[in-house]
Amino acid sequence: MIAASLNGAFGRAGVMLMLGASVFGALAVLYGIRKGDTKLLKQSPRYAWLAFGGILLACVMMQRALITRDFSLAYVQQVGSADTPALYNFAAMWSALEGSILLWALVLAGFTAAVAWRFRKNTDDPLVGWALIVMFVITAFFAMISLGPADPFANGAVGVTSGPGPNPLLQNHILVLFHPPILYLGFVGFTVPFAFAIAALVTGRLGEGWLLETRRWALFSWAFLTIGILLGGWWSYEVLGWGGVWAWDPVENASLLPWLTGTAYIHSVLVQERRGMLRVWNLSLLVATFSLTILGTFLTRSGVIESVHAFGDGPVGAWFLAFFGLIVVVSLGLIAWRGDRLRSPGAIDSPLSREGAFLANNVLFTVFTFVVLLGTIFPLLVEALDDRRTIVGAPYFDRLTMPIGLVLLFLMGVAPVLPWRKASQELLRKRLFWPAWIGAASLVLAVMVGATGWAPLVAFGMAGFAAGAALRQLALATRRQGWRGFVGRANGGMIVHLGVIMIAVALASSNSFTHGTRLQLEQGVEQEWQGHTFRLESVRENVNDAGSESALEARVLLDNSKVIVPAITTYLNMGIDVPTPGVRTGLTNDVYLTLEQGAQPGDTSVSIQAFIRPMILWLWIGGLVMALGTLLSAFPGSKRRRATDPVSAPIPAGPLLQRPPMASRNLNLLGHRHD
Repeated sequence: MIAASLNGAFGRAGVMLMLGASVFGALAVLYGIRKGDTKLLKQSPRYAWLAFGGILLACVMMQRALITRDFSLAYVQQVGSADTPALYNFAAMWSALEGSILLWALVLAGFTAAVAWRFRKNTDDPLVGWALIVMFVITAFFAMISLGPADPFANGAVGVTSGPGPNPLLQNHILVLFHPPILYLGFVGFTVPFAFAIAALVTGRLGEGWLLETRRWALFSWAFLTIGILLGGWWSYEVLGWGGVWAWDPVENASLLPWLTGTAYIHSVLVQERRGMLRVWNLSLLVATFSLTILGTFLTRSGVIESVHAFGDGPVGAWFLAFFGLIVVVSLGLIAWRGDRLRSPGAIDSPLSREGAFLANNVLFTVFTFVVLLGTIFPLLVEALDDRRTIVGAPYFDRLTMPIGLVLLFLMGVAPVLPWRKASQELLRKRLFWPAWIGAASLVLAVMVGATGWAPLVAFGMAGFAAGAALRQLALATRRQGWRGFVGRANGGMIVHLGVIMIAVALASSNSFTHGTRLQLEQGVEQEWQGHTFRLESVRENVNDAGSESALEARVLLDNSKVIVPAITTYLNMGIDVPTPGVRTGLTNDVYLTLEQGAQPGDTSVSIQAFIRPMILWLWIGGLVMALGTLLSAFPGSKRRRATDPVSAPIPAGPLLQRPPMASRNLNLLGHRHD
């Protein structure tokens, strides 16, 4: 009981410390800005570090409670078990509602502390101050959630000495250790550029300086979100047993939505940095990206949707919905308030320009986002308005998003070769010559290997076209700069494009040319299908040492060379059966087997669902290439823009732009200028 009281008391104290530090930090910074108290402003990072220390203490105590099986806590009763392996016991912290909010709060407080440290010498800059205020407010909100409706340290029922353990789907693959934290790093990371965007609106500092200082925050957040989504697809493929990587599940869509708007922002921000255009649009994209992370949290943790990923009925739905509404109202109100100061000094000279291509790119991503959002929330709207349940299936998403994706591939080929302002026909013919031929060659090659159907053929052709443009850009860059031709946002971005192209080709191939069948395998009898041979060797049962899991395994010899073991794992504490597929991964295709229900140990005949899925490996290779490209994009290129090089039209000062006299030496840090 002493250990129990320590875990609950210290854990809750840590969350309270986070709440107190966030509230007092926000008030202190606000008072310091209003009064010009530079001494008080310089102390603001301490509040951020104190908040991070508090939530870190809470997470440590929660892990201690899980490790020591402290069943005095309701959360440990819910997800803890003496039989859970150490790895999954550690990951159990984010396997249910309360723990996932705790992890979110930890990542958020970590980003707040990182921002405070990064700008520790510029805390007397009102732009930095207001950004910290926004982050403190958001941090305080999540602290209140963890102290109120989603308290992970609430006392449980008396006398409980064991629990069921985490959801079985969350304790049968190592990716559960990495997928949620990395995804959260992406979700939460967009809080930083959002906070600076709000700060820019409040202070009237609407030039491009704040963009330049936060672009790496946005880039790395996007990268983490990308990797998190891909790891989720890998987890789905390896665990769920249906043979695919993406099912348009509502929770999958909740992670895709901010990725779409974040990708649009990553592209369109280049136009604002270069020509001072699309200011309102970029602010709106940041607001949309952050708002969609909150909306996604509402969808996944309120219980309003049914999903294999959802956390079931939760008490936090109203909180997140209200917070989402507040964010949207305040953000749009600030944009409307600053409307006259958000005018751009330039305009798009021609659709045949890089800024024109980026604008088209953004329109397509916006339409993509709307299609996915509508399909995700439509069942909720129907149920609320008509009191009936409906389902929006994969055909809706496939039919509407496929054409958008193909046009985006085309733009990936066109945009890199376009100059700023305007392109002549002669220049386009010259720069598109090799990409067009590579696209044509890709189309011919696809036909030669047996590809059919307009969508796959167009996808292969557009992929070759886009790859040709990216390779052309990299070839020219390396010719001029040597190895530095691979670094910088433009060149690293081309490597990201190559990764996207690999993923597009892999998805087009796997979705269009997957073969599936039901095999009735007899022990010792070889069976042939799709150029592969299958032979059942044995059916046996394995029980773990703790006696909590029983795995029924079918050993299948594939092509007389490799044994694949599809299984059905029964979690005896819960009485739940979870299929575990057997997969042979190859460079060109995967052989994917799942064991059907009804098999018994010692059977000489079993039913197997078999899939041949081409190009799956290239999904994961493409993800690695995207990660590499993102890392290279973060390094400065040969011509690095400075934050002191704004392109903005003069912006008159307002009352909230007043600064402490001692802060004048920091005017150039974030692109502020006296015009």
